[in-house]
Amino acid sequence: MKLPLSLNADFIDSQYQLWKSSPDRVSREWRAFFEGFELGAFPEHEAAGLCDKAQVMRQSHVEELIYRYRDLGHLLACLDPLVSCAVDHPLLTLSAFNLSESDLDRTFYTPHFPHAERMPLREVLHVLKETYCRTIGVEYMHLQDPRERRWLQERMEPVRNQPNLTREERVRILRKLVQATIFEQFLHARYVGQKRFSIEGAEVVVAMLDSLVQDAARQGYREIILGMAHRGRLNVQVNVLEKPYGEIFCEFEDNYNPDALVGSGDVKYHKGFLSDIRTDEGYPMRIVLVNNPSHLESVDPVVEGVARARQEHFTGQDGRLRVLPILIHGDAGFSGQGVVFETLNLSQLDGYRTGGTVHIIINNQIGFTTLPEHARSTRYSTDVAKMLMVPIFHVHGEDPDAAVHVTRLANEYRREFGKDVVIDVVCYRRYGHNEGDEPYFTQPLMYARIKDRPPAYQFYSKGLISDGVITREEMERMERDTGECLDRSYREAHGKTCEIPEPRFFEDWHGIHGNYSHEAVETAVSGETLLLLARKLDAYPEGFSVHKRLERILHRRLEAVEKSEGIDWATAEALAFASLLIEGAPVRLSGQDSRRGTFSQRHSVLVDTQTGEEFTPLNHLASNQAPFMGYDSILSENAVLGFEYGYSLASPRSLTIWEAQFGDFANNAQVVIDQYIASAEAKWSRLSGLVLLLPHSFEGQGPEHSSARLERFLQLCAGDNIQVCNATTPAQYFHLLRRQVKRDLRKPLIVMTPKSLLRHPRAVSKLADLTSGRFREVLDDEAGIESPRCVIFCSGKIYYDLLARREESDVSDVAIVRIEQFYPFPVQQLKEIVSQYESAAEWLWVQEEPQNMGGWSFMHPRLAELIGRAVGYVGRPPAASPAVGLLNVHRQEQEAVLNKAFE
Repeated sequence: MKLPLSLNADFIDSQYQLWKSSPDRVSREWRAFFEGFELGAFPEHEAAGLCDKAQVMRQSHVEELIYRYRDLGHLLACLDPLVSCAVDHPLLTLSAFNLSESDLDRTFYTPHFPHAERMPLREVLHVLKETYCRTIGVEYMHLQDPRERRWLQERMEPVRNQPNLTREERVRILRKLVQATIFEQFLHARYVGQKRFSIEGAEVVVAMLDSLVQDAARQGYREIILGMAHRGRLNVQVNVLEKPYGEIFCEFEDNYNPDALVGSGDVKYHKGFLSDIRTDEGYPMRIVLVNNPSHLESVDPVVEGVARARQEHFTGQDGRLRVLPILIHGDAGFSGQGVVFETLNLSQLDGYRTGGTVHIIINNQIGFTTLPEHARSTRYSTDVAKMLMVPIFHVHGEDPDAAVHVTRLANEYRREFGKDVVIDVVCYRRYGHNEGDEPYFTQPLMYARIKDRPPAYQFYSKGLISDGVITREEMERMERDTGECLDRSYREAHGKTCEIPEPRFFEDWHGIHGNYSHEAVETAVSGETLLLLARKLDAYPEGFSVHKRLERILHRRLEAVEKSEGIDWATAEALAFASLLIEGAPVRLSGQDSRRGTFSQRHSVLVDTQTGEEFTPLNHLASNQAPFMGYDSILSENAVLGFEYGYSLASPRSLTIWEAQFGDFANNAQVVIDQYIASAEAKWSRLSGLVLLLPHSFEGQGPEHSSARLERFLQLCAGDNIQVCNATTPAQYFHLLRRQVKRDLRKPLIVMTPKSLLRHPRAVSKLADLTSGRFREVLDDEAGIESPRCVIFCSGKIYYDLLARREESDVSDVAIVRIEQFYPFPVQQLKEIVSQYESAAEWLWVQEEPQNMGGWSFMHPRLAELIGRAVGYVGRPPAASPAVGLLNVHRQEQEAVLNKAFE
């Protein structure tokens, strides 16, 4: 109980007298206080019927002291290896609580200490300082749940927040520190000036991770999904994931056979690694270090997505107790990158939670050349994590015992409460941002202190030798054995041609490849099956109240299937989802308002208008179907798309979809698109079948609700890396979605989805279009024009505008060809169509977008080469903004485009 210091003795006495006469008339907190006061502190006063007001006040001040040490004791903790520790703080002095040294030997009631009800104030202070003010600082009093606070206090007080490690555990810690340090020193000597992003100054993190792996395996975890930026990445791979030294040396030697290289590759400190190890006790553990580009914290949501998919992989078990996500951050990145906040915000949401993540911050107290006071507006780099109501541990980076102790406590907390936990390892960076950087230019005083500082293992070994845990000879043998092992591996790799190791990944990918082919794949579904599914999609439990208007919409969808025509976009999508589900392929859809759909078109989840209960028809199709997982995401594109990308990496046989509320909202996730979706296969040999649905078309809704920035995706196209499509019929969309799962290849699929076409009377399909055929990458003119004067190529919604204008104008000599797939570019299909129109005098590309946007720049050279003559452009002129903001101007521009197309 926290008692404000402003309370005076008269008020407390009045509350006390009221409690004596009518206990129920005072608050629960005051009842507890007085009960404790009477039971534990002064029974002699009670017997005399007296109340010592001064003693009551002192008791209240001690209560406040205990609370404040728990809340602010971290301010006195000794955390920074580079500076002397604070010995006092004005908020934590005796005088701050109206207490004095004369009170130190008084006994006070301490019911909230887990293991002592009465203690002298001197002992109370000793417990609090030993618990909260040594080399571990804890922030946890902001937690709203008192059970969590009590749980932590029971494990930290009195004086339990100190390590209690066995001899074997301490020797193992020393070994890991020695291995981490000598590995870095070896690289520094052999590969002078090469970037490696050394962990020196934070070697303790290797010991922490090693301990966490051992403990997690013992507790039944079988997989760890690990994300980290550059610093210490190579060290973690060899000393935690057990990657052979030789593979690291080959990467430094750069003596691979270039003919064996697949894709463009990446620098060594970006690459991921999958390792299957056995712990000292024989438990199996798979550790997956996820690939990470130079966009520091961008890997955070990707790791969470991988972890979520892997947790679901352990069917019939509690996945969160089988798969543990761990994220290692830099202090500047954790406080400075918005994706950190966005990922933290995902942690307790139904569609994205992973049962808690252990966050470890390598707090170098500097970001490249920027000091903390210039990098954040908060005291700690961890302050953003307080939003989650989770504990934050700060630990001295040169106290390995304390760091390992905190790691275990963090793991236990995560296991108990299923929430994130943060460990801030306050340390330093021995060299500059990289080994070629000179830190003395910008931080001369800091690096003067670092320059001659011995490595952490030397400090630690002295303590172990002093305690009789090891001998100096045993420590020197550790150093010698590590150095000799490094020497042997170096000699085997140096100057020799190395084989490029095949990147390992989850077995779920067996039988799936990335070799793109334009060959057709069977995606049709029988009419009987589709009719059965349509009826299931229009059914809901008896007594379930559907909105009357929505009820009519659902009935019309069923009628369209029953009549075998008039199937709209949403119906085709629902049938595609449903058919995949009964074939055993899970479907995961997430995005802002995706369950209903931005344009009120999907309605994948129904809500009872009377009770608010939800019903998902897609999960009631058959007893043995795969699940449909639909989630309305947080208002984030970056983290959510990163999460879904990660999910697609670990669940390749699912249809994983992220839908933007409007296509150009993908702007906010450009890092994920550029650094992962478009380039991961080339850089890391990592395939993904993720689908992006990006509403795109010009209907006068302004600059931010028109364009999905098709041109940006087309600029990223190379090496068959992604698929970019703009389907114009529901049937085409149906086959496109099914093709994504039914083929044995996986490529990210970018779909420019419609807005007005969702309800356009001509943008409908027949049932026969779904029960036969396939996705066609190019659609020829359906009018059968044999010798057109002009051939128009277009894509998307403008096709229907062009079609209507051609009919209105009674034009019969212009053919309209639709490009349904921009990339991989359908050369052969286009050649077959072009060969039919060789007599055409004019060839045009028509688009809604400005000339410097849309498909023109991509299509122009390809069409010109294919046709063998110039191709004209019809569309809006170049512009800085994707679209105008006035509806009237939009209509004038659209009219001008259509007029120009049929001149």
